[in-house]
Amino acid sequence: MALPTAFLTRMERLLGEEYPDFVRAMEGPRAFGLRINPLKEPQTELPFAARFGLHPVSWAREGYYYDPETRPGRHPYYEAGVYYIQEPSAMAVGALADPKPGERVLDLCAAPGGKTTHLAGRMQGEGILIANEIHPGRAKILSQSVERAGIRNCMVTNETPQRLADRFPGYFDCIVVDAPCSGEGMFRKEEIAVTEWTEDAPVKCAARQDEILDCAVSMLRPGGRLVYSTCTFAPEEDEGSVQRLLDRYPEMQVETVPGDAHFAPGRPEWTENGHPSLTQTFRLFPHRLDGEGHFAAVLRKTDGQTGRAPALAQCLPDKKIPGEYRTFEAENLYVKFKNLTLCGDQLWALPDDLPDGNGLRVLRQGLQLGTVRKGRFEPAHALALALHAEDAQRVIDLPAEQPLVERYLRGEAIPWEGENGWTLVLTDGYSLGWGKTSGGMLKNHYPKGLRWK
Repeated sequence: MALPTAFLTRMERLLGEEYPDFVRAMEGPRAFGLRINPLKEPQTELPFAARFGLHPVSWAREGYYYDPETRPGRHPYYEAGVYYIQEPSAMAVGALADPKPGERVLDLCAAPGGKTTHLAGRMQGEGILIANEIHPGRAKILSQSVERAGIRNCMVTNETPQRLADRFPGYFDCIVVDAPCSGEGMFRKEEIAVTEWTEDAPVKCAARQDEILDCAVSMLRPGGRLVYSTCTFAPEEDEGSVQRLLDRYPEMQVETVPGDAHFAPGRPEWTENGHPSLTQTFRLFPHRLDGEGHFAAVLRKTDGQTGRAPALAQCLPDKKIPGEYRTFEAENLYVKFKNLTLCGDQLWALPDDLPDGNGLRVLRQGLQLGTVRKGRFEPAHALALALHAEDAQRVIDLPAEQPLVERYLRGEAIPWEGENGWTLVLTDGYSLGWGKTSGGMLKNHYPKGLRWK
């Protein structure tokens, strides 16, 4: 891989005697990581640790390195949402944000969903998580990531930051801005990042980052925290973006939070009039840790006004809940969902105090339960992935290392002498999808678009 000459010249100037180690790292092999989903796996022990050669990522308690030859992305556990494949350095952002159950959290530039699913795991299903992506195609991928992880308290939107800022002034306790950037930290991981890079890319990206951060600050409540991150080494986009934010908003301060011994401090001298507090930001260099290039900063809003409370999403009164769903619920589930609402023929279970998404482009609002048809209810794949074995009246558990589960993932019918009716399909205890048992066979209801080839 031939790195851009202008990039190397700048990095040599910045890093000095560290530069040879940096270049060797950029030319070396990269690390591979996955992050356990605590909504599916409590992580008290990992029975599959040896299967994937797992060993811990020190800066994220849910994070592990894996042996790429074991291919965990092509395994039934991945389809069940037991873990998310994520580059190890990227895990630092969710760990630094560390949202608590019950908080109002926004992931403003959220696709493909790594940081959203990390935040959701820390929130443990309590509070409101809004995950936004401005590009429609990437927003769909984000929505699929939320579904696979079994997240119940997330709204996925496809909006501009400004439209969200108009709707949610002073509302969020925590906002994550993993900003679009020049991508220099991904040169080792993605060749397209090298071919698309230009010498003026950092300046152009920095201008866009300023616009996004303006919106983020306006949506943060007094006392709330903002986590800003990039996957680039460019000072204009890292310390520079934070410094410009501090210059525009005196109420924002860099928060002193513990990092990891492998993180390097930010460099105030790399940007104009850099404030000494920039040393409390974090640079992740590939020659200092097993991971790609990243930058992260935690800031807190010390003053300002709390925004108006947004209108809440409207739920159906009990007498309006479709009888088709009530029948399905009584015959198939041991768990009852509340805050139900209908959007067309789609039935959703909303988290408590979910803001009204009317007027916004909303792809997902809480948990999709299924489709109401005349005389019947068809459960959604999202519902299956959000359930645990004890929530369903009929289950079939297919061992992950045996052929039957691959047949299920390919969309085939499975021999099964269980009780007739909707059946939750598990793999080693993790929910995977739906089947419908009839006459000694399990008819396959795994979504066609997700089936293995």
